[in-house]
Parts: sequence; structure tokens; C-alpha cells
Amino acid sequence: MSGPRRDPDLVRPYVRTEGRVRANPDVRLETVVLAASGPREGLGADARRVMGLFAHSRGGGLAVADIAAALEFPPSTVRILVSSLIDDGLLTRPVAADDDRPQTDLLQEVLRGLRALV
Repeated sequence: MSGPRRDPDLVRPYVRTEGRVRANPDVRLETVVLAASGPREGLGADARRVMGLFAHSRGGGLAVADIAAALEFPPSTVRILVSSLIDDGLLTRPVAADDDRPQTDLLQEVLRGLRALV
């Protein structure tokens, strides 16, 4: 009798993330990331697949959710992979300039207006 059949596409998340179990809390499904540099030697197969998606993005960013959909990986696993690639300096998140952020006074005024509507 042969052993149980194993699907070669079924890989446990901790194997894909090389044992890392937590993503950076700043990396959410809606987080957009950009390739900071091209693929380098020593990356695991899944990290190379993530980086390969940026070859087709023409310098644009990709949301973590889009990466998960394209690779057909669980979103939680992709969050961890992306966190690792950010830590390694291969991916980056765009940072809004301070001038682009709304003023605190404006946000408080909007909050007062919303509360008045309720």
C-alpha cells in the first residue's frame, strides 16, 4: 500500500515564510509596496515569485492583496513574505510627505461635522 497522496502545490505557510510567523503590523492587505531593487541571489522560491510580479508592474506598486491573488497564496502568508522582503530592503512602502497629510484642525472639523450628522 502506498502512503497518502500529497498535492505538490500544498505547502504549509511556515515553510513558505521560512519559519517566520508574524508580519510587520504596518503591512496590511491594502498596503502598496514597490520594488526597491531587482531580485538577488539566495532568495527562496516564493520570495522570487513575489519579486517577479514587479517585473510586469512597470515601476508601479502592488497592494499586498493583489500579490496574494496573483500568487494564489493565503493573504496572511503574503503579508509575512512582504514583511521579510521589506526588512531585506528589496521592497519599500511609499511614504507620504508631511505636506500631503491633512492638518489636525481640518480632521477635527470633519469629525465635528460627522458627529453633528449622527
